[in-house]
Amino acid sequence: MAQALDRARIYDSTHQLAHSLQTGLLPHALPRIPDLEVAARYLPAAHGLDIGGDFYDLIRIDDTTVAAAIGDVQGHNVNAAALMGQVRAAVHATAGAPPEEVLARTNRLLTDLEPGLFTSCLYAHIDLAAQTAHLATAGHPPPLLRHAGGPTQMLHLPPGLLLGIDPDASYTAVEIPFTPATLLTLYTDGLVEVPGEDLEEAIAAVAARITGTPEDHPLDDLADDLIDHARSGAPRTDDTALLLLRSQASSRTQL
Repeated sequence: MAQALDRARIYDSTHQLAHSLQTGLLPHALPRIPDLEVAARYLPAAHGLDIGGDFYDLIRIDDTTVAAAIGDVQGHNVNAAALMGQVRAAVHATAGAPPEEVLARTNRLLTDLEPGLFTSCLYAHIDLAAQTAHLATAGHPPPLLRHAGGPTQMLHLPPGLLLGIDPDASYTAVEIPFTPATLLTLYTDGLVEVPGEDLEEAIAAVAARITGTPEDHPLDDLADDLIDHARSGAPRTDDTALLLLRSQASSRTQL
């Protein structure tokens, strides 16, 4: 019994350390960006026992330019939570560079560290003045894109290798219009991955749910709805990070 109690104490201490690392490294507040509405959510796995390395971030470059990132570190332990912080720091250090360069630099850092864990990541560079966004992915689930008056669709980006595998891996960015009322949804697989269900069908179901929401619906309410929908289904075995970004009509243009 004494050994069992010791193991329980060690587990509790390790879990608390991982939880503190994770919550401490996620952004406590997102920056306010003119002409950009933003909402973010984080949902721990349904079983509540493990701590993952899911993360999201929004980085202000200047008054009209912003970078958004979302990712998922392999594993559910202290190492995954700590590596998540290193990935966020690497992305911050190179934010503002082209997305393919941000991912390539972050990848080289991770391979140098040799953490033994791999990371998926999607990075977006959004220019609100030019009404464009450039996105690149490193093995991350496809973002969802909804233009004004249209349906929500999966945005299939050129595939990129997970971070931390090959130091010479390269990535390719895609440019998309980011006109007023465009909604970009970034998420980790915990939002869509349900044991026994087809992944693409699950992603399509989330896309349909977004399409069925009025375009002027507050993003905070939409984020809550998507998280509640994920909670209401089968038990999730992974954490969920969600980041919604919607372009608004420029006040400068209106003037």
